[in-house]
Amino acid sequence: MKQILLAEDDVDFGNILKQYLEISGYQVTWEKDGEAALERFKTDTFNICVFDVMMPKLDGFSLAEKAIDIKPETPFIFLTARKLKEDKIRGLKLGADDYIVKPFEADELVLRLQNILKRTEKANSQLQLSETIKIGNYNLDTKRLELTCKDYKKQLTQKEGELILFLFNHKNQLLKREDILKAVWENDDFFSGRSMDVFISRLRKYFKLDSSIAIESIRNVGLEFKVS
Repeated sequence: MKQILLAEDDVDFGNILKQYLEISGYQVTWEKDGEAALERFKTDTFNICVFDVMMPKLDGFSLAEKAIDIKPETPFIFLTARKLKEDKIRGLKLGADDYIVKPFEADELVLRLQNILKRTEKANSQLQLSETIKIGNYNLDTKRLELTCKDYKKQLTQKEGELILFLFNHKNQLLKREDILKAVWENDDFFSGRSMDVFISRLRKYFKLDSSIAIESIRNVGLEFKVS
């Protein structure tokens, strides 16, 4: 059974959600504040995390930041009752795999979890097969999710590793936005598109030590990962 860490401070909603996820075939560990969820995350292994944004002691965003530092390969999604654009952008920058605004149907959450887990498992198998890849002056260790260049070392998230590997496998080619989204996010909706923009900006910073590497955007078409 897939293991889910649910961090939700609303007792009634959390109880209902936990029961529904368990009926759907998941093993759910439910914590009612961010600090308790973080301690559980440190000691146990989870396939995916579901974090409410507004929680006592440690909010969902801060919890995600700390979780990424510990196990960057674990995917996570946010639940929130707020529709603020700033919240959604912050979630995107953290690398959230999804962002769901309450109220929502439990079936919708289950479907999104299934899609994320399916994509993550597929990406894991591809990353495990690749091991170390030379990209210009950089080395990408796909098993350890590390990008290095001389004294520089960057611990990557799962999705950052997936995106770099996809771009490298199609280097020096013009890639359409929708093709990248479908390959890495398996979705080309608005949220995924904004998420990709955030990740591309992040990768440009990671590769700035080598002038022979560039990620060039072609307006209204896509981008090209150039490696000379």
